Amino acid sequence: MSRTSNRADGDIVQDFLSVADLLEEPQLAQLYAYLTREGEATVQDVMDDLELAQGTAYSYVNRLVDAGVVDVTDDEQPRRYAAREIDLTVTTAAGDREYTITPALIDAVGRRETDADIDTYIDRHGVAGLATALTYAVARERGEVTHRLMAEDLDISPLAAEMILQALRPVVHEHYDIEEAGSGLDELDIDGDAADDA
Repeated sequence: MSRTSNRADGDIVQDFLSVADLLEEPQLAQLYAYLTREGEATVQDVMDDLELAQGTAYSYVNRLVDAGVVDVTDDEQPRRYAAREIDLTVTTAAGDREYTITPALIDAVGRRETDADIDTYIDRHGVAGLATALTYAVARERGEVTHRLMAEDLDISPLAAEMILQALRPVVHEHYDIEEAGSGLDELDIDGDAADDA
């Protein structure tokens, strides 16, 4: 679902509205992320793996199909479903920042139901703020930044930066190819002091 400039404006608006639903409802985001990870799944798989009631699973899958972010890949019973690739760039209302809605961001939003740190961060900074934090989390895992640099750049406390970076770590490793940085950044404690090597 990567957007290009040759699409009709109505199609782009509809795509944005479909993706907005994913960002507003963590359960839908969680289901989309699950289908992204699995490649294909049946409603029974969804019920078993996400521990959803049958009616809820069918309702969520149908909503995602209707929104155009999930496709039916096999009409034979049981039907199989797969997530469509999403790569949509949005500019904030103030026009000062752009962020890209990707499966990784949708996965992070889906985790707000089970991760209090992600939930709190979204409450305080919105989805745009979470997208920015995800960018820093990727850079952190690659050994390019520290939580202190993120805190300074975003004008948040070092503790808040460290907490969201830790919460986003599983998302980063799920969606990005991260090689061991070997830079020693992982040996920093929450105050930014190097750990004792003795």
